[in-house]
Amino acid sequence: MDKSAARLNVIFKHQEFFIFIGLWFWIAILFLWDKGATTWDNYFNYLSLTFPVLAPCLLFSWFNPQLQANTARKKYLRYWLLCFMVCLPAIATLFACLFQWQYINLYALTAGAALALALLLRINSYYQNSIRHVKWIKKIGLENAVLISIVLFALTISIMAVSSMGNPRYDHQNNLLIGLEFSFFKVIRHFSAFISFFVQFLIMYLSGYLFFFINNRYLVAKVLKQQGLTSYILSLLTTVVILYPIIAQLLLFLPINKIFGRDIFSPNPFDLENAFSVIGIMILSLPIVLSLQWGKQNNQIIALEKEKSQAELDLLKQQLNPHFFFNTLNNLYALSLQKSDKTPESILQLAELMRYTIYKGQEKQVSLADELKYIEDYLQLQQIRLKKPLDLKFEVEISDDKQTIAPLMLIILLENAFKHGIEPAEETAFLRLKLHCQQKELYCCCENSFENDEPEKAGGIGLQNLVKRLELLYPNQHRLTISKDNSIFKAQLFLQLS
Repeated sequence: MDKSAARLNVIFKHQEFFIFIGLWFWIAILFLWDKGATTWDNYFNYLSLTFPVLAPCLLFSWFNPQLQANTARKKYLRYWLLCFMVCLPAIATLFACLFQWQYINLYALTAGAALALALLLRINSYYQNSIRHVKWIKKIGLENAVLISIVLFALTISIMAVSSMGNPRYDHQNNLLIGLEFSFFKVIRHFSAFISFFVQFLIMYLSGYLFFFINNRYLVAKVLKQQGLTSYILSLLTTVVILYPIIAQLLLFLPINKIFGRDIFSPNPFDLENAFSVIGIMILSLPIVLSLQWGKQNNQIIALEKEKSQAELDLLKQQLNPHFFFNTLNNLYALSLQKSDKTPESILQLAELMRYTIYKGQEKQVSLADELKYIEDYLQLQQIRLKKPLDLKFEVEISDDKQTIAPLMLIILLENAFKHGIEPAEETAFLRLKLHCQQKELYCCCENSFENDEPEKAGGIGLQNLVKRLELLYPNQHRLTISKDNSIFKAQLFLQLS
């Protein structure tokens, strides 16, 4: 691995640490901007003031990958609560006291933002690991996520606007500025103003969302995809010129347009600035829309590939099961002609095998114990019907027979051995079967004799089906080797169980 790849791996592993670094820098810049003291000295001053408060967060986030990997869930939760619910507020309070509450807002914002970020990261981790594949979560999609974000943003801006009311730093006559203030007492006291702000901000942001929606659902999905870039640009300009004066006039009617001391929008709804703003929204949203379209297309491709793989797997199972039962019924027919006393026992064995194939064979995974019992029944049935005795050695070493494997996988090696090696033999045939499984690493070796005059038939359609099933069910997790040495056919399967 080269140095650049190693650096990327470090960044990816400690992603949460770098996110907290970003939060540290953003807090310093926000206070720098809020105080109007935009100098490097002040910037580094705010960084040094907030570092002690964020130190536990930075330390915890750096060691977070090791903690998650090596610590039990309850113990990890205790460490998390100790860092963010105890150390973080305690250090913020301590430093506020040391500075005689001069920087109370700075420390309160730092502690609150760090706690909010930590909660967001844990929620995201839980989403990725546990509820990402829940159906109703999948249905939200990017469009609805953007819509939800707009509502939350309008709600936040409205709270900040109401919280700034009455503050001489922000509230002047006919000139209300939105400061970095959160006062829920003022929200309750001026609840009607809060609702008015929220509705108007929501209308304003939803106007921009309308153009994003049109760009996503129609212009990119239909025009750009089917008719090319030229038609897309022309359709975009047509959409803008039709809608922007109407939307601008609607926004000019909003009372909020006058509350903040100046017109938020140009007083002329036909002003080209409004058109350029709309075009800017469309262009800035284009990468998001393109990624959304690509994601949908990629998901469709993955779904089609999965359906194709499942169809191929079902076909292989259909090829496998009739082949086995056809051979077995032929054997039972031969026993019945001989009026053998072994016929009832053989029928019972076949019934057990059929029950396993019909029910267990349709499951995605079965236990090694079930698969081993199936193999033992199969061997017993084959030995009952064989005309000549079989030199059989079956070696089993399994540390945990509750581990799971795809059903009817190992039996193919036995079927092939009996059909092409043992059954046609004129002399006494031999079969050596080994089945070992340790720590989810399975090894199966099937070694049998075959007639030298039919070397090409030693490996039949069953092995071809096995290769295809392994590729579908265990990609990059298996190795199948086949060798023929004189009159010995040997098949070895190495399988990494999931």
